[in-house]
Amino acid sequence: VQLVESGGDVVQPGGSLRLSCAASGFSFSDYYMTWVRQAPGRGLEWVADINGSGNSPFYVAAVKGRFTISRDNAKNMVYLQMNDLKPDDTALYICSKGPMGATPIERGQGTQVTVSS
Repeated sequence: VQLVESGGDVVQPGGSLRLSCAASGFSFSDYYMTWVRQAPGRGLEWVADINGSGNSPFYVAAVKGRFTISRDNAKNMVYLQMNDLKPDDTALYICSKGPMGATPIERGQGTQVTVSS
């Protein structure tokens, strides 16, 4: 399993970013995919997950209405569109194989998102 995230950057509050995760080494469309994040000094925090067919996304309350998770099974990609970013969204964003709530054992190295004026 290989998961490689990209798209992180420094952005001002209220700005937007789109994160991408390229997956390989497994039958991508058979699995839920999840985005988690880790801020300095804090544990892993679930962000969103999406089922294999891509028609059932789920979001934690902190990001609902601002973030959108999606996937392209033809390209083995999962995305996280983040709008109206806030300083509290600053974290390392990590893509993992499997549903929200399961220990993210198979995961990427992450991409850094910093929200600051």
